[in-house]
Amino acid sequence: MHADASNADDLKCCARAIAEAAAECAALGWTPATSSNFSMRMANGRHVAITVSGRDKGRLRDEDIMVVDLAGKPVDSDHRPSAETTLHTQIYRRMTDAHAVLHTHSRNQSVASRLFAGQGLLRLQGWELQKAIGGQDTHEDALDVPVFPNTQHMPDLEAHVDAWLDAGKPLHAYLIDGHGLYVWGRDMTEARRHLEALEFLLGCELDLRRLAP
Repeated sequence: MHADASNADDLKCCARAIAEAAAECAALGWTPATSSNFSMRMANGRHVAITVSGRDKGRLRDEDIMVVDLAGKPVDSDHRPSAETTLHTQIYRRMTDAHAVLHTHSRNQSVASRLFAGQGLLRLQGWELQKAIGGQDTHEDALDVPVFPNTQHMPDLEAHVDAWLDAGKPLHAYLIDGHGLYVWGRDMTEARRHLEALEFLLGCELDLRRLAP
């Protein structure tokens, strides 16, 4: 991607939206120790704006956002993207209506990922706030959030996501064992709504287990 005016303007818009979302998540304590990564599909549909590896998510600047292609390869940049970049680009390839991906590491997300890893998923049902998730029309529906095994080898994680989708199972978000949560949306506003709703619902599920006799 050569840096013409439209691409540069698009990247700046994406960078501002990503920085705003990241700062909000950092203020809530969901991005400890430079963890987490955030991205947006760019207007041309072929490239993704994503956070540079190792940056403080509460203080992102334009230069902390880089461009990769849909294979996760840097475009016109010497920066190193997150090791998990291909998990973002996989979502954009498999879900054509996804235009923003948020990955965070809150305490609720990390604990829930360990608690439900043995079951392979967390089933949410009966919570009114499920309706904040796109495609969820009633609290009576079951919303399954899979928990995939953690690994430093991203193709293995991608294979778990592909297997879930190829089995025809709905996928609105997923946890990684001992790690955190991935959510996405048709735009940054929807992705942020999904993240906030799921963070709340995970906290509710953990509270139920703490309070159980």
